Amino acid sequence: MADLEQSKKTVEEFLATFSAGDIEGIREALTDDATWWVQGSLDGLSGTYTKQQMIDLLPNFKNIYTNGALELKPTGMIAEGDLVAVEAEGHAELTNGRVYQSLYHFLFEVRGDKVAGVKEYLDTHHAHAIFFVE
Repeated sequence: MADLEQSKKTVEEFLATFSAGDIEGIREALTDDATWWVQGSLDGLSGTYTKQQMIDLLPNFKNIYTNGALELKPTGMIAEGDLVAVEAEGHAELTNGRVYQSLYHFLFEVRGDKVAGVKEYLDTHHAHAIFFVE
């Protein structure tokens, strides 16, 4: 049971680091072979990213948020084995005046005290409207 609680704590800390826009902290929290998959077919967002690809992408997003990061607040968490399922609320105010407010489901793979994989499920229609429509 302690391992499951530790896995949930690892994910909580990761989400706090992500929400703070701490790119170096995110890099340190991911395993070297970590992947991040985003559902859908939105060019520039959906697909599978390696750790380095994700780290390279993050500064681009940092510039469009008024506080430098997308805030992800976990609202529910369940752990089993090396997986942690998370429901979360996302919020960001953009420099163009738009507000991004979305619900998420994440499936994290945790190895030790690091994140080895992320599957991100989100409202792609809302993301497209806020980030990609002029």
